[in-house]
Amino acid sequence: MNPAATPYHPLPLSDEDPSQRLLDSLRNEIIEGGEAGNLRIRCVFRSPREIYRLEFEIPERDYQRTTLLDRDALEELLEADEVRAIIGADALEA
Repeated sequence: MNPAATPYHPLPLSDEDPSQRLLDSLRNEIIEGGEAGNLRIRCVFRSPREIYRLEFEIPERDYQRTTLLDRDALEELLEADEVRAIIGADALEA
């Protein structure tokens, strides 16, 4: 059977909200990466809604990730003490 002709039926990863899985994934990567120099957050839109661009890089793994977050999601990400300790004020750009 031709794999290209086979219909794709994604399996649910969990019952957890997809946005929560995204934040958990980001939080884990930031904590595992451990360096604020590999992370940059900047506001890209203010109106009609604040949107932030989070850029994360792990050079030794040749890995980059860019994610857009709204203000609520960014605040939820920053609720973790470990994340705030790594990010500090230097990673935030207006």
